[in-house]
Amino acid sequence: MNTVLVANHPETVSCPALFLAAPASGQGKTTVSAALARMLKRQGKVVRVFKTGPDYLDPQILHQASGEPVEQLDMWMAGEAYCQAKLFEAARDADLILIEGAMGLFDGEPSSADLAARFGVPIALVMDVKGMAQTAAAVASGLVNFRDDVQFAGLIANNCGSERHRQLIEDALPENLPLLAHLARSEEVALPERHLGLVQASEVTDELETRLNNGADWLEQAGLADLIERVPSVDFHMAETPAVPELLKGQRIAIAKDEAFSFIYDANVRLLEEMGAELSFFSPIHSDSLPVADALWLPGGYPELHAEKMAKNQPMIEQIQAFHQSGNAILAECGGFLYCLETLTDLDEQQYPMLGILTGHGAMRGKRGCQGMQTAPLPEGEIRAHAHHRSRSSDTDEPIAHGRRQRHPAPGEAIYRSKNLTASYLHLFFPSNPEAVAKLFKPE
Repeated sequence: MNTVLVANHPETVSCPALFLAAPASGQGKTTVSAALARMLKRQGKVVRVFKTGPDYLDPQILHQASGEPVEQLDMWMAGEAYCQAKLFEAARDADLILIEGAMGLFDGEPSSADLAARFGVPIALVMDVKGMAQTAAAVASGLVNFRDDVQFAGLIANNCGSERHRQLIEDALPENLPLLAHLARSEEVALPERHLGLVQASEVTDELETRLNNGADWLEQAGLADLIERVPSVDFHMAETPAVPELLKGQRIAIAKDEAFSFIYDANVRLLEEMGAELSFFSPIHSDSLPVADALWLPGGYPELHAEKMAKNQPMIEQIQAFHQSGNAILAECGGFLYCLETLTDLDEQQYPMLGILTGHGAMRGKRGCQGMQTAPLPEGEIRAHAHHRSRSSDTDEPIAHGRRQRHPAPGEAIYRSKNLTASYLHLFFPSNPEAVAKLFKPE
C-alpha cells in the first residue's frame, strides 16, 4: 500500500492520485477509468474511485471495476468539506485514488478543473484523437495552458489509429505534457449505453465483467501496467465536518430498489443510517407487499422500461395508495415522481396506469430532456439537488415551489406535495441538509 502518514502531521495522508478528465463528453473517460481500476485491482492494489458530479450510472460501472465503494464528488452539491473528508478517508486505505471528471475539463461551476485544483490532483487528459494528429496536440496544449492552477500528468490518446499516428501526436506535444499512452480503438471494451447514459451495471454484470477485463488487457498492452509507479502522491487533509444528529432514531424507512428504481446515492443511505433510521428495501416490480415502515423513499431510475410490470403489480399499488392516504411520509424523486402520477407513457407510446397518488400524467420525450444543478426550496429547508430526465409531466396540480437553478434565473423543476408526499423531478443530495431531510421522512 502506497498511502503514508505525513510526518508530524497526523491529520494529513499522502496517496498517489490521478484525475481523469477530457475536452468534452464522449471521449472515453469512463471506459479508461474503469479499465484502469480493473487493471490495478488485478495487480492486487486497492483503488478508490470517485466520480465528479451528480452521476448514478458511471459509479455503478466503476464500483464493479474496482471492487470498492464509489463516491460522487461535487463541491457545489456536497460542499468542499464533504469532498475533502471523503478523499482523506479514501487516502488512508488506498494504493491509488482515481477521480473521473464530468463533461469537458473546464465545463460547469464548479468544473472538474476546479475540483482538481482545489485538492492538487494531477490531471490525465483523455482525448479521442480519431481524425486528427498534430491538432490533437494543439487542443491538448490549449487545455494545459488555459489555467495556471491545475497540473497535468500527461495525455492518454484514445482511438489512436497506428504507430505513425501516435508519433505525429507525441512529437507535437509540449514538453510539459507527456504522452502517457496511445489506445487503439476496441469494440471489446466499449461500455453499453441507453438514453440517460450508460446501462446500469446490474443489468449487464457478466458482459461488463468481460469488457472490464478486456479493458485491463487493453491498457496493459498500451504500456500502462506500471502506471501506479508513475503517479505522484498528493497530500490529503482531514476535514472538520459536523456530527450527524440522530433525528431519525427508530424511524423505519422503506426504499424502492430494483431494475426500475436504482438512482440511489450511497451517501444518502449512509446519512439515513447515521441519523438512526431503520432501513429496508422493496421492489415495486417484484414485491407483493411493503415492508413495515413509517416512511417511503421512491428514488429515480428507469420506470419507463418496466412500466407494464409495475402496472400489473396491483397488490403493491394498493398498499402504497393506502400508505399515502394514511398520511405517512413519502419522498418521490424523478422516476419515483413518475410512478406517483396517474399514468406513464413509455418510449413506444404505450400508456400504463401508475399509483395515481398525484394528479397528472408522465410521458417519455425521446432525446430531449432537462439536466442541471438546482436547490430545492422546501418548507423544511433548502436541499441541494440536480435534475436529469427525458420525460415530461402534464395536467399536474399547482406545485408548492420550484427548484432554484444554480446559474439561471428561470424557474427549475416543480415540487409537489399531497398530504405528506413530496414529489419532484429533483434528485436530492441528503448530506447537504440533514435536518431538512429528517423532517421530510419524519414530519411533525
